[in-house]
Amino acid sequence: MMVTEFQKNLDYVTGHRANRQKYADEVLNNPELFPELIQLCFQISNKNSSKAYWILEFVCYQKLEWLTAHLDFFCSQIKNLKDESAIRPVAKICQLLVFSHYKEKKIILSEKHLEEITESSFDWLINDTKVACKAYSMRTLYLLGKHYDWIHPELKIIITKDFPNHSAAYKAVAKEVLKKIK
Repeated sequence: MMVTEFQKNLDYVTGHRANRQKYADEVLNNPELFPELIQLCFQISNKNSSKAYWILEFVCYQKLEWLTAHLDFFCSQIKNLKDESAIRPVAKICQLLVFSHYKEKKIILSEKHLEEITESSFDWLINDTKVACKAYSMRTLYLLGKHYDWIHPELKIIITKDFPNHSAAYKAVAKEVLKKIK
């Protein structure tokens, strides 16, 4: 397989916000790169796949609608993620998608998409992922729970059970979500 210039550039992506934005801007200015970015994200064997997620997150802040044509693929693949560097931006993208679907009505998610996001969000919440992933998952599940009556009771049980064992950041989001559920 031929390595494209864009793929080579991923070697230079760092965790710094300005750097991630620079490469996101390259995609935003060249929309034809977006399908390639999506494919790179899910090439788990590619050493730069988590960097591709960092860029995807930044692109989605500005052009979430670009993901619409790729939702079937995106939603079906998120459950397979194991790398924490990939899960955090995907959890944020899921939050953006669900917010856009329910609040802004800009993105239309199918029942299957919603199920896949719900399943992954619960997995990230109950498994050993970092606080940011759990926070995004709690907020996503809270929104989903406004439309699926079984989610809020489950979410409340998990948050309440895990509350004493987590950091101040987790507790802050947990309190925010629990307050909204009541």
